[in-house]
Amino acid sequence: MKGRMRSHVNAVDQIATGTHGLRARRGRTLLTALGIAIGIASMVSVLGISSSSRAELVAELNALGTNLLAVQPGSNTFGETVQMPEAAPDMIRRIGPVESAGSLTKINTSARRNEHIPTTNGQGLDVVAVEPDLFVTVGAKPAVGRTIDDSTEELPVVVLGSVAAERLGIRSLADGPRVFISNRWFDVVGILEPLALNPDIDRSVMMGYPAAVRELGIKPAATQIYVRTDQDRVEAVRAVLGRTASPGAPNEVQVSRPSDALEARTKVDQNLQNLLLGLGGVALLVGGVGIANVMVISVLERRTEIGVRRALGATRRHIRIQFVLESSLLSALGGALGVALGIGVTIAYANSQGWLIDIPPLGVGGGVAASLLIGAIAGLYPAAKAARLDPADAVRPM
Repeated sequence: MKGRMRSHVNAVDQIATGTHGLRARRGRTLLTALGIAIGIASMVSVLGISSSSRAELVAELNALGTNLLAVQPGSNTFGETVQMPEAAPDMIRRIGPVESAGSLTKINTSARRNEHIPTTNGQGLDVVAVEPDLFVTVGAKPAVGRTIDDSTEELPVVVLGSVAAERLGIRSLADGPRVFISNRWFDVVGILEPLALNPDIDRSVMMGYPAAVRELGIKPAATQIYVRTDQDRVEAVRAVLGRTASPGAPNEVQVSRPSDALEARTKVDQNLQNLLLGLGGVALLVGGVGIANVMVISVLERRTEIGVRRALGATRRHIRIQFVLESSLLSALGGALGVALGIGVTIAYANSQGWLIDIPPLGVGGGVAASLLIGAIAGLYPAAKAARLDPADAVRPM
């Protein structure tokens, strides 16, 4: 007696039957795929925007350097603010790995556009005396004019930070602008470009130490010293700056690295990214439930088709493969659409912010893989339901 003939369906036929339902109901297919697309798009765009932001930050840090340190006086055991020795900048410059150092001293006065503005209206600007080396150390470049140097540090002239110039309403040097400081006029000889790592300098009106001592009677004790070091010796220099700047009381000196603030921002961005990825995952889960729901409806609508296929020899396994494949392809369509949409959102947003565009391949590949996985899982129950249908019952009118 001959054995029972087994049914065989090749891969091409299996794909054809798996896509039949999708092609027959294109409107439903598109709307269902959009549910997955929204979840994938949100996840890809979050990863892409976060990665582009970090790439821009890394490029900014590389341009500005992470080897800049800032030294300022702290407080004593009684909580009183102390002063650093006047020789502190020169002592710091003697440290081997130090490439350059420049100090500034805040002056207890205000800068005004003219003498008619009340002295209480300082507009949030600092008036500071600076060493010419400060500009080289912090990488400050003049947008217009010049900086304080050896030829101008003794003259009654000032250089404005970018924010200070904006608040004082000075945008060019064409009309010979001046500012009024402590009942004296100072000519503006330069305006600096913005400094990402030094917002305090952006808000400052700067003059040379000799001019500040002669015109305003200050004592040249630094309130801030910026130090540029060898990139490979930053931590070693940081460890000795306190006792170098103030040998008698190193614990009264604070040492910081301005780039730490930018690096801390990446941690905040990472936390926000995790939150948004979680929301994208919820959207993806909702899309998967939508696919499962549509596939269950599809099984009910195609009972006759399933019954005829079973009657013609299709096995339960073939029916299961058909509906799991259909569900996976539906989800993959949404995944591909979501990836394209997420990339588009990332490019548009990065361009609007002037960032570098960085789309992680892992995000793109992960988006497609996640959609396939969701689709396969969502199709398991409908596929099992379809495979359990009895051929006789399936072709019987409901």
